[in-house]
Amino acid sequence: MKKNRIFTDEELKAMGTRTLDVVKEAIDAGDKDKAKAMAQRMYDEFKFLHDGYMFWTSGLLTYIYKNFGIDAVEEAEREAHTIEARAVFKPLEKTDTRFVVEHTAKAMRGHMQPVVVNEDDEKITLEMKPCGSGERIIQYGGYEPEIGLVKIKEPHKITWGMKDFPIYCVHCPVMEMLEIENTGHFNVVKSVSDPLCQDSCIFNIYKDPADIPEECYTRAGKTKPAK
Repeated sequence: MKKNRIFTDEELKAMGTRTLDVVKEAIDAGDKDKAKAMAQRMYDEFKFLHDGYMFWTSGLLTYIYKNFGIDAVEEAEREAHTIEARAVFKPLEKTDTRFVVEHTAKAMRGHMQPVVVNEDDEKITLEMKPCGSGERIIQYGGYEPEIGLVKIKEPHKITWGMKDFPIYCVHCPVMEMLEIENTGHFNVVKSVSDPLCQDSCIFNIYKDPADIPEECYTRAGKTKPAK
């Protein structure tokens, strides 16, 4: 027997087992309490990484903005999302409205917040309550001096022409621009509060792209295509 052991072999094995597998085992065994506890543990584990990566990304963007300026931030975001699209966020295999809505809801649930989904004759809207990314960073105090993330001071196409734009949130305008450049139109249009993140953003999916307001294209530095 090894001396100075801190953990038993069973404890070491348990630490290396995926929480998802433990949840499934608990469900199969009919142990509801354990399954619930492990589901919460899985949420906490993912939240730890999710929020960590948000601040990591925002910290990198803050460095780029402070040292190289806003155009460099746009260049970095464009490059990052292009690589991301090759690896994970690949072009949608279907573009009908139902599929786009379901795909968007799936992505938004990844932020671990409830999503309010509504439909009218013109569009379907999806809204996290609260936003699990940009708004969450503000709730953490990410832009306060003690943490030190920056807000972009000057209006720019990657800030939708707004001032004091949270650095994390520039990915939304950039993704809209890339979407238009790659497909000719939006799949998802964001409605935002001013100032940003004082309320949750709303994701709008129009049934007829011709109904998308021209101002949505203009703020991205684009021209609305002819019907």
